[in-house]
Amino acid sequence: EEVWDPTTFTKNRDRLLEADVAKQLLWEVVQQAQQRGLTSNEHFTVDGTLIEAWPGQKSFQKKEKGKQAPPPDDPGNPTVNFHGQKRGNQTHQSTTDPEFRLYRKTNGQEAKLSYLGHVMMENRNGLVVSSCVSQSTGTAERGAAMVLLGDIQKQGRITLGADKGYDVKDFIRTMRELEVTPHVAQNVKNRSSAIDGRTTRHPGYAISQRCRKKVEQPFGWMNTVGLLRKLRHRGGRKVDWIESFTAGAYNLVRWRTLARQPA
Repeated sequence: EEVWDPTTFTKNRDRLLEADVAKQLLWEVVQQAQQRGLTSNEHFTVDGTLIEAWPGQKSFQKKEKGKQAPPPDDPGNPTVNFHGQKRGNQTHQSTTDPEFRLYRKTNGQEAKLSYLGHVMMENRNGLVVSSCVSQSTGTAERGAAMVLLGDIQKQGRITLGADKGYDVKDFIRTMRELEVTPHVAQNVKNRSSAIDGRTTRHPGYAISQRCRKKVEQPFGWMNTVGLLRKLRHRGGRKVDWIESFTAGAYNLVRWRTLARQPA
């Protein structure tokens, strides 16, 4: 038979993007898990991870100069020496995908072209209840937490576990205004923490600190089995789309594991 036109897949992908099918899949899986009592409606954890972009460092070029001519040694893969150059998001931009940002999540690591992927996990069985993708900035994780909180069906006061990066006074104050108890790890390195004894004296705080570490399990699965360690898509919308699909797939795999365990 005649081979189909490959543009068929491109059109279907656009339809999936426009209809938010990935978000709907994740939502449906979470709803069914809630009906079977597999999720918690009161205790959650939020975290973010760096998702490395497919383009290399050579595509990160100065904005004002535009596209530079490659050196004559190899037009297809030119030799470029970045030694001694100051490269940042204010002066440089990727020619492959302008939405990527040069970012490093922790000190001591190299800066990479990347997005930040965010998930909100319920603490009972570690299922992902919401996800999103943002540009890589220092405040992106706290901003994404606000977005993810709006995606869940909150019934009364809930707790939200997080790491030290969320220990900021403005974020903690906003959480309390939203009737969310911030079970955030205290950051007391050369500063005072925004989390005080009102929160840490309760046994639930210590439990949340143990449970929040389970968020590394969906991140690990999504990066290895879900192939999100290095992206294959360009543009924030497509990256957000594939992360939501991968989060839904992780929930199904996790659900299968839970179903095999004795009650």
